[in-house]
Amino acid sequence: MDDILQGVYDDVINGNRAGVEAGVRKAVEAKLPAAIVLTEALIGAMAEVGARFERQEFYVPEMLVAARAMQAGLAVLRPQLVEDGVKAVGKVVLGTVKGDLHDIGKSLVGMMLEGAGFEIVDLGTDVPPAKFAEAARASGARIIGMSALLTTTMRNMHSTIEALEDLGVRGQVKVMIGGAPVTDAFAKEIGADGYAPDASRAVALAKSLL
Repeated sequence: MDDILQGVYDDVINGNRAGVEAGVRKAVEAKLPAAIVLTEALIGAMAEVGARFERQEFYVPEMLVAARAMQAGLAVLRPQLVEDGVKAVGKVVLGTVKGDLHDIGKSLVGMMLEGAGFEIVDLGTDVPPAKFAEAARASGARIIGMSALLTTTMRNMHSTIEALEDLGVRGQVKVMIGGAPVTDAFAKEIGADGYAPDASRAVALAKSLL
């Protein structure tokens, strides 16, 4: 790997935000192709972060700082990606369901997906079923990701799937769900396409759903 790219890769893993920003700027100035910077340095590093999380060498705090460093680099690189016509892997609408204000898990999933090359439409928290459905239709997203941290709100995941059906977009999108009380059995029960227990596996699930 090119020395500049290796530096960005290492700085993402170490959560060195300033280093990532400076390294990506240097890569752009050196006229390195934006797609190479994205895939080898940013996406490559986040894949390694996910692997370390699964090996229990990294935990949520390390994942968060790495993901934030990656996002800072992506912000620098984005104009070059647009100029070079580099397309996202796919578009994902994310949100925490109605009645639930928990944000960290959903945001981490969003950052990890972004680090894997997806474009994210983050609706935030307390998202009504109709808003998910409308966002799916308006954005042309291929995946909807829903999070819930309360047993009392996880039922709203089923309501959201019904809203997708009512709007006629259920056939166009895959639905993935997650959150502390959510299980694979619950995903099957409500007709979701998949369940991920953590942010790292949410990336693998999203890739498999596409």
